[in-house]
Amino acid sequence: MIPRLREYYRKEVVPELQKRLGARNPHAVPKLVKIVVSMGVSEAKENIKVLDAAAEELAAITGQKAETRRAKKSISNFKLREGMPIGLRVTLHRERMYEFLDRFINASVPRIRDFRGLNPKGFDGRGNYNLGLQEQHIFPEIDLEKSEKVRGMNITFVTTAENDEQGRELLALLGFPFRKPQEAVKAKKIAHAPPAAAPAAMPAGS
Repeated sequence: MIPRLREYYRKEVVPELQKRLGARNPHAVPKLVKIVVSMGVSEAKENIKVLDAAAEELAAITGQKAETRRAKKSISNFKLREGMPIGLRVTLHRERMYEFLDRFINASVPRIRDFRGLNPKGFDGRGNYNLGLQEQHIFPEIDLEKSEKVRGMNITFVTTAENDEQGRELLALLGFPFRKPQEAVKAKKIAHAPPAAAPAAMPAGS
């Protein structure tokens, strides 16, 4: 079966992008080509079982077996030797990519603590979007009782967009809840607001 988000892209997103970008050919509009999910597991150099547990969780999240990433060179200060396992990576294409994206947008993102929208400044200048997550527990596939440690991860959404603006249009139409500019300004003002003044002392005898 065709994933519903892929069908939505064909029927709704492509025509809308054609209008916004002035493209005559539907094949000329940007599309999502792959999603790369990576997770650092530095403790694996001391305990390989940690890598196995992390790989199991990443496979549950993405629906695909994780690839082990190994150190390319030795660094004595970090007790790191070339070839040591230091992380995991999953690259998703086609159906699995759209299925993961659907679950991510509709089931996982709403579970991010104090969520106010995704940062619209996560683009790399070439239409690809990078997102860092602080914990894997936002994914419903993770059993909190069995998960031993909180782990962060990075997700890269690779598109065929010619620039960041096109990439942002594509992902927004696919359902990415980007933070609105006014909300970002408001959050910045709150973060830098001066402390409230202490109440004036009451006059003696009052």
